[in-house]
Amino acid sequence: MIGRKEEKKYLESLLKENESEFIAVFGRRRIGKTYLIRESYNYNFTFEHTGSSNIEIEEKNQKQYQLNKFKESLVQYGYKCDKDLTTWNEAFNCLKELIISSNNSKKVIFIDELSWMDTKNSGLISALENFWNGFVTSRKEKDVILIVCASATYWMTDNILNSKGGLHNRLTGTIYLKPFSLKECKEYLESKNISFNFHQILQCYMILGGVPYYWSLLQKGKSLPQNIDNLFFKENAILKNEFNNLYSALFNKPEQYIDIIESLSNVNKGITRDEIIEKTNISSSGELTKKLIELENCGFIRKYIPFGYKQKNVLYQLIDNFTLFYYKFIKDNIYNENYWESQINMPKIQSWSGIAFEKVCLEHIPQIKKALGISGVYTEVNSWQCKEDLDNGIFGSQIDLLIVRKDQIINLCEMKYSETDYIVDSKFIRDQKRKISDFLNITKTKYAIYPTLITTYDVIENAYSNEIQSIIKAEELFS
Repeated sequence: MIGRKEEKKYLESLLKENESEFIAVFGRRRIGKTYLIRESYNYNFTFEHTGSSNIEIEEKNQKQYQLNKFKESLVQYGYKCDKDLTTWNEAFNCLKELIISSNNSKKVIFIDELSWMDTKNSGLISALENFWNGFVTSRKEKDVILIVCASATYWMTDNILNSKGGLHNRLTGTIYLKPFSLKECKEYLESKNISFNFHQILQCYMILGGVPYYWSLLQKGKSLPQNIDNLFFKENAILKNEFNNLYSALFNKPEQYIDIIESLSNVNKGITRDEIIEKTNISSSGELTKKLIELENCGFIRKYIPFGYKQKNVLYQLIDNFTLFYYKFIKDNIYNENYWESQINMPKIQSWSGIAFEKVCLEHIPQIKKALGISGVYTEVNSWQCKEDLDNGIFGSQIDLLIVRKDQIINLCEMKYSETDYIVDSKFIRDQKRKISDFLNITKTKYAIYPTLITTYDVIENAYSNEIQSIIKAEELFS
């Protein structure tokens, strides 16, 4: 298994515990939750069931449809069920009998896509509460490992993680499964004998992010542009409709979530809550706050307070590479089947590349800290901006990445994507000095400022490059 070592070790350790365990695994669609759980337990379950999508089922029939599927799983695992199930209490009573009859020393129960089972007025959560509180925890044997999983983060948060009912504080563990890092994507390609170099893997990450399923679709023997055309631009490209499928799987009534994402898609540096309200016409309420939190928890956006500012100045920024790629190249556009191959080095690609590279860097802060030799130093990661005020000597600046260190140093990072070795010129240095001047004038910080350059390849040495304190190559993001 590529990556997931700590998660796998944790799940395996539960087999040795002397207590029953209730674990929630969550994370975005296609991130590998099901694969992790199955591999961790070598596909040996006392019972496993996956909720089914209701998209083509009439609402009045959805509950019975889910119950019928649950019955099929019970039968598959050896339970003799002669009658139709009509309630979730009945379904979990059957599961209790299956557990009691099992000879397994540990009864591993895995229920996947739990949110799809929770149809309107289903009574599922109440039955699950009764199953855990009234049966599992009361067993003398303490031998059940219950693992629930869902891609719908909003549902998991409301009903399991932050339950205010009978499941409140009942979880014994949680796993939030994050996307792969660049290093893990490289290891994955090597396991498939796909020979991409560091730069090609970086470019691929700028498009796909770290979602393992997307990387599993890459084909050996094809170039990166050929693979991207196959995935997105061919007539029946497998990921052409993935954006809508992704947000529909994660969120109930995804329209407003998509509206929020769209409001952020054309503003690289982030916007305020009030600007989101203005762009989307979504009213300011607790529901908007909740949606922003859910989008942040799923890794689509990040929330940050610019250095030196207060909570009211919080900004929201689109951070998901796959979503950015969708808005830049797929939404509302119809291209020929070889679009990506034919557009290499075109201005639109170059503009997107700079933005996408910044987002990859923001997802690899631990690797940047390691390259700087400060892995053990406490830091705060931030951004900063100010408006022009020439009367007071302020030129107006945007700094996308500040690493504020406990040792009283601030790494002021510039992230520059380049297809060749980067040339630091006089304009780059002027821009750096202007930003540093603005930053010092406004923040009044006493910390030392270290100009830092993160770029794709080497930096050509010249008189200007010597003014950069630290240089990090993209290859170092793979550590």
